[in-house]
Amino acid sequence: MSNLNRNKLITLLKVQYSNMLEYRVEIALWAISGIIPFFMLNIWTNNNLNESINMSNIMLSRYFLSAFFVRQFSVVWVVFTFEEDALLGKISPYLIQPLNPFFRYFAQHIAEQITRLPFAIIIAIIFFLVNPESIWIPSLSIFLLSSISTFFSFLIQFLIQSIISCLCFWTEKASSIERLLFIPTLFLSGLLAPVISFPDYVKSWIYITPFPYLIDFPANLLAGNMTNVISGFIMQIFWILILFPLFKRIWFLGTKKYTAMGS
Repeated sequence: MSNLNRNKLITLLKVQYSNMLEYRVEIALWAISGIIPFFMLNIWTNNNLNESINMSNIMLSRYFLSAFFVRQFSVVWVVFTFEEDALLGKISPYLIQPLNPFFRYFAQHIAEQITRLPFAIIIAIIFFLVNPESIWIPSLSIFLLSSISTFFSFLIQFLIQSIISCLCFWTEKASSIERLLFIPTLFLSGLLAPVISFPDYVKSWIYITPFPYLIDFPANLLAGNMTNVISGFIMQIFWILILFPLFKRIWFLGTKKYTAMGS
């Protein structure tokens, strides 16, 4: 990325962050709405389900808290914003701007994550007050690796939704496709249960999909649970390298169709 584009992106990020500060209450509610891992933790511990995977209550608590943090900073909603902009005709002026419109959406997500951070920390503090035995401080190396892994998780989901968003050039309901994809994402990502708890016939193929690397891998990394760090990062990078050129191709075909229809 050139220095000019980098400066434009930084400026765009500052503008989007200022916009997000105006919606602090809504963002706080979004943060609270992401407490599904805590409900799942309650189900697991109350039914002693962790005994089947040889994971202590403390490690399970740390996993689901980590899953909460990973989810907070990797959630993506670009398909809904792009679909609305496409229906309202806002895409046309975006196309004549020097930056790809998805840089705008990318900056919106990063700004929203920064705004969400203090609310996520408050929720974590409350969690530790209720479960003081689960308190732990990851080492600096683990924290950095898990942060990178969480960012890769965000990139994977952003690229997937961006590809789906480009389908708006052919259909007005691309978000319906995303809703269908949300089902396997919810059940196979590790948000509801650690992937290690899945049956062997599921684990035999799930690790070649992107789903375990959205929540399970970065959450286990942050929690300090055993996980194959090298393999996890390789698969995350693999999916990013697969999805990015696919997005560029579909974006090219979509904008070509869009401009042809508008000419």
